[in-house]
Amino acid sequence: MDRDVLGDDASSLEPGRSCVLPPTRRGVSGDTHAWPIRYRPSWEREIYMADASAAGQDATVRISAVIPTLNEAKNVGFVLQAMPACVDEVIIVDGHSLDGTVDAARAVRPDVRVVRQVRRGKGNALAAGVLAAQGEYVVLLDADGSMDPDEMHRFVEALDQGAEYVKGSRFHRKGGSDDLTRTRSLGNACLNGLTNVLFGTTFTDLCYGYNALRRDRAHVLGLPDPHLPSRTSLWGDGFEVETLINIRAAKAGLVIAEVPSHEHRRLHGQSNLNTFRDGLRVLRTILREHRNWRTRSRVDLREPRLEVRVSEGVTDSSAEAQVA
Repeated sequence: MDRDVLGDDASSLEPGRSCVLPPTRRGVSGDTHAWPIRYRPSWEREIYMADASAAGQDATVRISAVIPTLNEAKNVGFVLQAMPACVDEVIIVDGHSLDGTVDAARAVRPDVRVVRQVRRGKGNALAAGVLAAQGEYVVLLDADGSMDPDEMHRFVEALDQGAEYVKGSRFHRKGGSDDLTRTRSLGNACLNGLTNVLFGTTFTDLCYGYNALRRDRAHVLGLPDPHLPSRTSLWGDGFEVETLINIRAAKAGLVIAEVPSHEHRRLHGQSNLNTFRDGLRVLRTILREHRNWRTRSRVDLREPRLEVRVSEGVTDSSAEAQVA
């Protein structure tokens, strides 16, 4: 695989104004998170806009955060409160939650943008969120509190240094997890090793969803059209989406970087992850992508696949969007 990889510790780069973070690192004790509650002060926003303007960038929206949600009312507010000041736009992609997730998000962050899913599944949510995003950089993270927004500067710094796609890794020497079982760790190692052999990659964590990318490279991932109604899930709509994105980013020749990330236990509720069912789905994804890779040409970087549809302040992944 002909692919550029940034240094194995992109997080060691000197932090700049690209992502303004709280002054101290936070830890976790048991299931109790201690992330900061902080919004962007007006003076920080003015400084950032001045720096971006001087660099010839669009200072309106530089960093977008996309967060899929499904019945995460007890968790999403905490994640939004912890969002670093560098984030210009927060998008939650809701799978028709029944517990008031959208209201909980708006109570904490009134400027949050809401995208309604047409189909089900995390992959469909991410596709809809990425297409709705307006930022130059798009950061993907979960709503359950397992991914610390305080780590976002690592992804932004890697993108600033030239990466086109940045992967979080729990198995990086400075990463870790409070949630991985031995069975899941073994399965991840096997699937990760298989991917590296088949595609010539050097990934250390294949099945982790804390990632970031340049928005103008999103089309090379070839995610299913989130606007397309379907009674059944399409390929790429489910939990296999992280594997799908990683492999297609490599196949497309994107500049990829890995940064360390620590996975915490979710704050409240039960995960929808099924170790064996989703593991088999990831395996099928790897084999299918390898088969397609051998028979099809590389995705054309010049052909964006989808368009964003916006209606009355609420972005919806359906053509007949209604204001939430």
